[in-house]
Amino acid sequence: MDDFEVKYHQQKRLIDQLMHALARVADENGRYTKEHSERVALYSMEIARRMGKSRGEQYEIYQMGLLHDIGKIGIPDYITAKAEGLKDNEYNLMKKHPMIGAKILQDITEIPGLAVGARWHHERFDGSGYPDGLVGIAIPEEARIIGVADAYDAMSSERIYSGVMKQKKVREEIERGKGTQFDPEIADILLQMIDDDKNYVMNSEVPTYIIEEYFTRLE
Repeated sequence: MDDFEVKYHQQKRLIDQLMHALARVADENGRYTKEHSERVALYSMEIARRMGKSRGEQYEIYQMGLLHDIGKIGIPDYITAKAEGLKDNEYNLMKKHPMIGAKILQDITEIPGLAVGARWHHERFDGSGYPDGLVGIAIPEEARIIGVADAYDAMSSERIYSGVMKQKKVREEIERGKGTQFDPEIADILLQMIDDDKNYVMNSEVPTYIIEEYFTRLE
């Protein structure tokens, strides 16, 4: 391997490390367990794989999922880390994090989808989401994928103000949200992932070796 190739691979690793560092900053004082963004990214990537997306598309969705919550660095810590329910004014501030995230990421032209995932992952299929109230397939597909992955992790992870929801209840909530909160077809894929997870271990650890394998195969 010549010096150019060495530098190339070093730069790729640096970019990956920087993205993970940013994700950890967003998660550090959040309302869920650490590595929330990593898990959302992995669930999103697996949904994309089951949808038949190419390996490159799967990895791009992983990257989008990794930085979907980056806008939370612009929200005061006393709100992002609050153990009890948010007051209306606090919730309104929290709802600004998708727009903050999109603004932070909008100039990264090499991966333009990063801003897409950040801005629209809280849109709902029936149009009742935020920040833009998009309806159905007007919500970018990547954001619809990240949205259901994000909801799954929120329900299946230990949170400041509650414990882990039982798997049966998580499944019921995803099923109930089909066509209202979630794209029905994407929700069905996540439901199949839940059904395949017989021992409820999907969120027990972050298998980072999967990402290393992706890097190798994308060379």
